[in-house]
Amino acid sequence: MSASVALQGVPSLFGNTIRRSFVLGRIYLVFGIGYALLVAILTSFDSPTAFVSALSLFLPVFAVIGSMGGLAVFTGDRLRGVFEYLIAYGVSPRRLFVNVLAAGLVLVTLVLGSSLAFGLGLYLARGHTISFDLAAFLGLYAIPMSYASAAFAGTVGMFWTTLSSPRQGLNGPLGLMPIVGIAPAFLTLIGAAVVAAEYGASYLLVVTSLAVVILTAVVLLLLSQISRLLPLERLLSPA
Repeated sequence: MSASVALQGVPSLFGNTIRRSFVLGRIYLVFGIGYALLVAILTSFDSPTAFVSALSLFLPVFAVIGSMGGLAVFTGDRLRGVFEYLIAYGVSPRRLFVNVLAAGLVLVTLVLGSSLAFGLGLYLARGHTISFDLAAFLGLYAIPMSYASAAFAGTVGMFWTTLSSPRQGLNGPLGLMPIVGIAPAFLTLIGAAVVAAEYGASYLLVVTSLAVVILTAVVLLLLSQISRLLPLERLLSPA
């Protein structure tokens, strides 16, 4: 059976993966959205500077947490031997990775959309305006860093899952990947603070935007190496 013929027997996985990501990752999604809304509510009653700083700091963190449903699907499917069936029908590892990664980014969109819609609405309702700093830090850092960090955590988590034996709790991918995904945002903010103290606040956007570009490039590099670094047998159930 050729790969093209085999793939005709496999329905589109994307919609089903998104639905399962919602179900398996609902706790992560609730925490991600809940904390994001809480921060948006609290800081909207503070100064505009505090609102901008809080969203820049916390949005990528909560977006990573909320995106873990995609990795939960990938981890569970590998342990249950689902990939063995899909690979037999000609589904490539790259397609499996990208499918789960895209589902995770859909969850990120839900976290960002709900928190920004509510937070900005409340912020404007209190008489504040959307300043240049707010628009710049959201558009050039917080939002793209949320997607890049979640993609980084999801990609590293999928590699981790396929290259290691199953572990539970903090030692497993779902336990460690939120920390891995949060790390780039925190390191960026630390670096931005150092640069601002040394050279002035005008360089903040340069540093944060550069961090987003570098992290995105790392994710794309990892995805480009799937076929070379990940033999098909690594996707089979370890049980």
